[in-house]
Amino acid sequence: MAKDKTAYVCSNCGQESSKWIGKCPACGQWNTFKEIRIAADSGQQAARSAAGAVRAGRWGSVGPVIGAAMQSGSKALPLTAISSHEEPRIDMHDQELNRVLGGGLVPGSIVLLGGEPGIGKSTLTLQTILQLTDKRVLYVSGEESAHQIKMRAERLLGGGAGQEDSPLILCETSLEHIFAHIKETQPELVVIDSIQTIATEEQDSSAGSLTQVRECASALLRFAKQSGVPVILIGHITKEGSLAGPKILEHIVDTVIQFEGDQHYQYRILRSIKNRFGSTSELGIYEMGQQGLRQVSNPSELLLTHDHEGLSGIAISSAIEGVRPFLMETQALVSTAAYGTPQRQATGFDQRRLNMLLAVLEKRVGFKLIQKDVFINIAGGLRVTDLAMDLSVIAAVLSSNVDTPIEAGWCLCGEVGLSGEVRPVSRIEQRVAEAAKLGFSHIILPKYNMQAFGQRHHKIELHPVRKVEEALRLLFG
Repeated sequence: MAKDKTAYVCSNCGQESSKWIGKCPACGQWNTFKEIRIAADSGQQAARSAAGAVRAGRWGSVGPVIGAAMQSGSKALPLTAISSHEEPRIDMHDQELNRVLGGGLVPGSIVLLGGEPGIGKSTLTLQTILQLTDKRVLYVSGEESAHQIKMRAERLLGGGAGQEDSPLILCETSLEHIFAHIKETQPELVVIDSIQTIATEEQDSSAGSLTQVRECASALLRFAKQSGVPVILIGHITKEGSLAGPKILEHIVDTVIQFEGDQHYQYRILRSIKNRFGSTSELGIYEMGQQGLRQVSNPSELLLTHDHEGLSGIAISSAIEGVRPFLMETQALVSTAAYGTPQRQATGFDQRRLNMLLAVLEKRVGFKLIQKDVFINIAGGLRVTDLAMDLSVIAAVLSSNVDTPIEAGWCLCGEVGLSGEVRPVSRIEQRVAEAAKLGFSHIILPKYNMQAFGQRHHKIELHPVRKVEEALRLLFG
């Protein structure tokens, strides 16, 4: 029997090394190498031997090594000989989740759902599988007892769960026992809550270690691909906000979705980080309530505050995340710096982008903010990355600086460049239509985007601008 060996793996990027290194040469992080045990693998050893023989020029010794490595039965095929057929996706009976997954759950795929503790990962998963009455679902929990899951299911359903259509609940942490139950029950969907609590007997380390997470995820990946049964993994995240475990975990799975939000707000965002079967720009919005998570089909009406008339430092922007346009409220507070160094803080908005916009406002428009504290907040606890928010951020900052409110009925969208120009944004028609649907009467947009409208008449008045000064002149005179 081959002897196990020890290796060191970077917990940040997955770089391997034969010895411990203080600084990772791949990602540059310090003290991230962790010791793991690697079982000897004949296939890998054969591949390494073949590669070494080729480099050394010993072509005669390559044949036996490759012959031993080809006993797995895999065969190289030309691309034209591979059949292409689109498998029907599994409807999760949740429009937001289906949108983030790219239209539904792909058979044989493995999905990783991450999020902070208490954000609602288990609630979302349990709520979803309770609606899948046409599928046999195995829910494996390594963190809660069956009684706790039963209590949560009754709360989500508002009563008792059905006897015939209810999912199968298994409280187990051993990977071998889980596969034994899978073979016995033959489920059509497997949920693991969470991957950090599962351990295999082939490894000596404790559950949650780099070795256990990698080996368990690899075994579940092989099961999903060979059987065609999709697997949903729930994962923890670190204090830095990244998924716990080795970086290779994110490479193994097909889809990585993250459940975000502030526990002090009722809104939750389901965001796709990686998706081999769809777009990564989609997001789903939920509202946390007593009866679980409720889908938010029209987030604009919930994100906007309708009683902000007469208040300075508030601007409304038409943003797009994925394929969904919605209006959101940008709040700004500008005050005299109480200490020597002015503060620049942003919640829900990129702070580096804020610093750039303040520099543009000072250099190109002429407003001196060097001795002012500037705070930016995106209402509702959302985090946005749409560059069309630039114009509303500048307008909100200036409104708070001069203590003059923006008139009701005005909306903005546009990217701001370093020279103070208002750059065009994508999908301008959807942004304008969303603002008109919610009753806004004026919208400021980049002049270049006017080419997409032609001579059509709109219910909302369009104000095209080329520079930031023109937009501010329209708002404040």
